Amino acid sequence: MSIMSPQRDEIVILDFGSQYTHLIARRIRELGVFSRILSPDTPSGEMRSAKGIILSGGPQSVYDEKIKFDRKIFDLNIPVLGLCYGHQLMAYVLGGHVKGGTVREYGIAQLHISSSAIFEKVSNDQHVWMSHGDSVTELPAGFSAVGSTDDCPVAAMADEHRRLYGFQFHPEVAHTVQGITMLRNYIFTICRAEPSWTEHEMLENILQEIRNHVQNRNVFLLVSGGVDSTVCFALLEKALGKERVYGLHVDSGLMRLDESRQVAETLAKAGFGNLHVADAQEKFLEALSGIVDPEEKRKAIGKMFLEVKEETMKSLGFGDEQWMLAQGTIYPDTIETGRTKHADVIKTHHNRIPEHPFPGPGLGIRILCEDKMKTLSDIPSEHTEALQQAVRDAGETAGEAHVLPIRSVGVQGDQRSYHHPALILGITDLQKVGALAPTIANRLPFINRVVTLVGGDAAQLKTAKTHRAYITPDRVKLLQRIDADVNQIIREAGLYDRIWQFPIVLLPFGVDDKESIVLRPIQSREAMTVDYYPLTQEVVVKIVERIRATGSISFVFYDVTNKPPGTIEWE
Repeated sequence: MSIMSPQRDEIVILDFGSQYTHLIARRIRELGVFSRILSPDTPSGEMRSAKGIILSGGPQSVYDEKIKFDRKIFDLNIPVLGLCYGHQLMAYVLGGHVKGGTVREYGIAQLHISSSAIFEKVSNDQHVWMSHGDSVTELPAGFSAVGSTDDCPVAAMADEHRRLYGFQFHPEVAHTVQGITMLRNYIFTICRAEPSWTEHEMLENILQEIRNHVQNRNVFLLVSGGVDSTVCFALLEKALGKERVYGLHVDSGLMRLDESRQVAETLAKAGFGNLHVADAQEKFLEALSGIVDPEEKRKAIGKMFLEVKEETMKSLGFGDEQWMLAQGTIYPDTIETGRTKHADVIKTHHNRIPEHPFPGPGLGIRILCEDKMKTLSDIPSEHTEALQQAVRDAGETAGEAHVLPIRSVGVQGDQRSYHHPALILGITDLQKVGALAPTIANRLPFINRVVTLVGGDAAQLKTAKTHRAYITPDRVKLLQRIDADVNQIIREAGLYDRIWQFPIVLLPFGVDDKESIVLRPIQSREAMTVDYYPLTQEVVVKIVERIRATGSISFVFYDVTNKPPGTIEWE
C-alpha cells in the first residue's frame, strides 16, 4: 500500500540526518509542490507514486553503512536527486567511489557546470554552498561529471537516461545563488510535477493536525515571546480556542536587560490574555553553578524550564492528564538538537526570545565558562605554525596569527565540532579577514571560527590567560549592560533592522582576570546558513569605546565566521 497521497503530486525526501532536510522540504513547497520527509528505511514500494525522490545530506560516511535504505528506489524509474551525503551515497551504491578529502569545503565555492537538464538556464560559473569532507572520486557507470569546483572535481553528476542526479553542494540554501532554478528544473522539467500546494492548505492541515493530536485536552505552552513560540500560541488558540490554551513565560535571569517585562507587556497588547510569568532567576543560577561544558549548561537550563513548568502547573491546579505541554521552535533548533533520527547533535536547544532571535538558554550560553588557566603558549606549536602558514598561503600578510586557548561549538559537514577560534592580527579590513576565514576553517581541522581584534592592546595577548569563571550574577549583569549598550548603538546607527541577529559573547580570557567580548553580528534568512555582518569602522569604534568604558574588558574580538563552519551562537 502506498503512503503517497493520490490527490496531488509529491516529492519525497529521505532524511539521512542533514541539517538542511526541512529546508529542502520548505523550498519545494514554496514552489507549489507538496514534499514529504520519510525515514531512509521506508520500503521503495511505498514511494511508487512519488514524482521524485531526494536523498538528503547527513553527518556520516557512506562506508559506515549504519543507515539502511531500500536500494530499489533506483529501479522505480522515478527521478532521484542526491544532495551532499545523498550524492555520495548514490555514487557509492551504484558502483562509484567516495574518498575522504584532504581539503574540506565549508561555505562558498565557485561551481563550473556542463550541459545537463538539471542546469537549464543556470549560469556556467556561479557561487554554491558547500559543507562536506568526503567527495566522489570515481563515477558510477552511466554517469558523467556535470559540475566541478577547484577542490571538488565531481561537484555534480548526472545519468540523464535514468534521470539520476547528484550535487555535492546544497541548492536549497540561499547562498547557492541559482539553487532555486536547479530545484525548479528537477521538480518541473525532470520530475514533471504539477504545482498544487498552497499556504492556505498548509495552514488548514496544521490546524487539523493540532486538533487531532490534542483531542479533548488543553495545552500548556512555554512562551519565550519570540516569533516561533508566539506563532505557536496563535495557532493553538485558532485551532482550539483561547480558553483551552495557557502560556507560561519563565524569567530565567538570563534574559536581556528588562526583557521579561517587555515580553509580558507585548504579548498582553497582542491579545494573549492567558499568560503567566514565573520568576525563576535564583533557580537557574543555582542549576548552572560550577558548570563549564556548553552541552551540560544547555541540558541544565532545559531541565530547569521543565521543573518550573511542573511547579507552575501544580500551583495553578492544572492536572497532568487534562493538560499537555507544547513548545514552539524553529527548524534549525529542532535539527541541531538531533531530534531527527540520523542527525548529529550540534547543540541542545530550548527556545527563542523576541526582537533579534534570542535562544531560550539566553545569556547562559553567551557567557563562556572555564575551570582552568590557559594561555596562548598552551596551544601546540604545530597548530600555531599551521595557522600562520595557511594565512601566508592565502596570500595575506598578517601581523600575527594565534589559536586562542578557548573552544566554541561549530557545525561542519552536518557534524558537531568543538574547536578553537583563530585570531588574525594586522589586517584592519573586516572583509579581508572574512574572506580569509573559510580558507582557514577548511584547511585546519582544529579551527571552526576566525576572529580579529578590534579593541584592546595586542601586546597584552602574550600575558593574557583564561581564568576560573562560571555563570554568576555579576557576569550576567555585565553582559546585560554591554548587550544593551551595543543594541542602543546599532539602533542609533540605523542598523538594527539590517542585522538578523547580534550575539555578544563574554569570554573568561584577559589580563588580570578581566574578561573579553566577542561581537557576532550576522545576516541570515532561515538560520541554516549565515554570513557575518561587517559593521562600519565608525560603529565598531563606538561599540569598543562603550565596552572598554566598563573597566572589566581586556579585549574586544569580532567574529567573521559564516555558518558553516561556525554556529550562530558560540555554545
